[in-house]
Amino acid sequence: MKLRMTLLTIILAFCVSSLFAQDITLRPGSASDAGMDESILAEGVRLYKEAVDRDEMKGAVLLVARKGIVVVHEPVGLRDVEKNLPMEKNTMFRMASNTKPTIAAAISILVDEGKLNYNDNVRKHIPAFDNYRSGFIKIHHLLTHTSGFRIGPIFYRPLIQKSAEHPDAPSLVLEIERFGETGATEIPGTSYSYSNAGFNTLGALIEIASGQSMESFLKERLYNPLGMADSYNHEIAKKLDGKLNRMGVIYRSGRGRGARTAGWKPGDPPDYPIVRASGGMISTAWDYAIFCQMFLNGGVYNGTKILNSETVETMTSPQTESIYTPEQLERQNSFYGYGWRVSRDGVFSHGGSDGTSAWVDPGRELIVLVFTQSPGGRKPNERFMQLIQASINER
Repeated sequence: MKLRMTLLTIILAFCVSSLFAQDITLRPGSASDAGMDESILAEGVRLYKEAVDRDEMKGAVLLVARKGIVVVHEPVGLRDVEKNLPMEKNTMFRMASNTKPTIAAAISILVDEGKLNYNDNVRKHIPAFDNYRSGFIKIHHLLTHTSGFRIGPIFYRPLIQKSAEHPDAPSLVLEIERFGETGATEIPGTSYSYSNAGFNTLGALIEIASGQSMESFLKERLYNPLGMADSYNHEIAKKLDGKLNRMGVIYRSGRGRGARTAGWKPGDPPDYPIVRASGGMISTAWDYAIFCQMFLNGGVYNGTKILNSETVETMTSPQTESIYTPEQLERQNSFYGYGWRVSRDGVFSHGGSDGTSAWVDPGRELIVLVFTQSPGGRKPNERFMQLIQASINER
């Protein structure tokens, strides 16, 4: 009996280790441990220090990880010029459209559970979409920006206010119902147009399918299981667990050299009184790197399964190829997956309008994050990526 139990224990241990063979967790380490050249990486960091000196940005946090080894995690410049507060490794950033991959992940969790299907018509879940303008929009179309929406604003103004008719207003679902009434301008599935309205509709679908607020769903099903302790979805002090002072000031660029001025500051009112899905995430470089590593691991991180591996493959594969003619397809270098931009070489990425950028290269087991709160202007991102590639001396 004891022998049988011992054999069973060995077999179970083998199965568990096989199941999570790619369950790599992030840890600091040396460039050589990751098969990279430290001097070239240092040259990449220097690009951003020089950009700060030229006032092309106020500050940044850089993170580079390969094979789970974090070889660069360096703050540069200031997060608040007026208060002379430096960027720090744990500075919290407004992620803007870097929110979208997390929303796609939340939708995909619900797909894996059978509560949604990528091919569901939205009208199945939101009655306001049951009309001739919106009736054929599928969840797939929303995820890939091929819904046919040509709705410009993130939400219509003014927002619906609390009343006897709408006691829960303002709310994400109520605002999305207005999009359903507007509907698609183009035939769904035939053209690409980046759509914040489409992703806010996905947020409403998360709330309807899960039976809870999008904010609580992301926290319970994504942030907490992954250990993303510094990730939130609304820039209100009472929702940030006392961490508001760790957020950076947004420095918007004007015309001419040195023309950046402070826009949103920690403590200012949020852009919108409701939590949205087109943007609104707040996070750190470390937290977002964990999220990216979960994708590299095939949906698992630190023993916790978030997504099926097949779902990860679907999300990070080109989904918009069919909208192009053969001639257009030859010229097209990048496509949209589910929440990610996907290039021909398999790199998936996304950026945010407040200055955050993320690239994930599965072939090289590589994560590169450049987080600033200095949107626009000249940044050395392209040269930085070239140096990162050049630094890899072990394939």
